[in-house]
Amino acid sequence: MPLYQPRGARLNHVCEAKRLARWLVVAWLTCPPAFAAAQTVEIAPVAGYRFGGGFFERVTQQPVDLDGAATVGVVVNVPLHDGLFVEALVTHQEADVTVPASASGPATLWRITIDHWQGGGLQEFGRGQRARPFLTGLLGLTRYAAAGDNEIRFTASAGGGVKLMPVPRVGVRLDGRVFATFVEVDGRAIACSPGICLVGFDADIVWQAEFTVGLVVAF
Repeated sequence: MPLYQPRGARLNHVCEAKRLARWLVVAWLTCPPAFAAAQTVEIAPVAGYRFGGGFFERVTQQPVDLDGAATVGVVVNVPLHDGLFVEALVTHQEADVTVPASASGPATLWRITIDHWQGGGLQEFGRGQRARPFLTGLLGLTRYAAAGDNEIRFTASAGGGVKLMPVPRVGVRLDGRVFATFVEVDGRAIACSPGICLVGFDADIVWQAEFTVGLVVAF
């Protein structure tokens, strides 16, 4: 093709390019590629029960007759490839705990709340099937609070479950998960030699187990 073209020819090429671009846009909007249609973000409001009363006893500074409480939250999954998702999780738990009377005062009722904010990954198996088992692992923060005081600590969780998808974009998620919150971590050097130190860690961990059910909506 010559480097120089008459002005009319150049205008014709520009018009042809514009028409082609318009047709491509129309084709994309009316018949999107299969991979674009398959890549869907999933949002699942969840509710269930979380076991483990360690936070309640830590806040009240004494044993309490409460092992767990209801929990609510939301899970968001963003697909990557081959059944792998980026997962974000936010959950909220609260309970009324009665602190027994003592020499310092009468029995009191405390409202204690526990929030988890986490992110990580989810690996789904049986992609495209109606029953899709999965495994998940997350890291993040935990906030526990009562009576105007609150603490934030590092937390990790792992679990698994299954997504039941009777139709492509709506289903049910059944989930079990274990949380490990590092409340206090103490590290100290045990022995050192030139260039090398042996370090010991002492961690105070609060464990909780959670079982939830949620409604999955894919967009």
